[in-house]
Amino acid sequence: GGKMAARLSGGENRLVSLPLSRIRVIMKSSPEVSSINQDALFLTAKATELFVQYLATYSYKHGRGKEKNALTYSDLSHTAEECETFQFLADILPKKILASKYLKMLEKEKRDGEVGEDDEEDEEEEDEDET
Repeated sequence: GGKMAARLSGGENRLVSLPLSRIRVIMKSSPEVSSINQDALFLTAKATELFVQYLATYSYKHGRGKEKNALTYSDLSHTAEECETFQFLADILPKKILASKYLKMLEKEKRDGEVGEDDEEDEEEEDEDET
């Protein structure tokens, strides 16, 4: 590691809140990665942390969370669905649907051979009333 790694080793935790050991494990899970430089590890952790903050802030500002003063899962999934920047997260943050509705979709898929959400707005979540 370079000077940055040496400088970080003591007060690392104050500068980045994600666990570096976990980040290292995730990075090493890529077959192209053989060794991980300490600076690269820190910068990846910091970039990830800033990205998560950006996602959370954007979702809070553009979601219904403001009304309840809370960030909800559906705020995050709505952001992943609607905002081009975050669309790559759509599989990771899918829109929640009721199990009964999912089973209906599976039945329809068996009949039609096609998955569709034609009436997706009617019962998005039990605890949220549509306005």
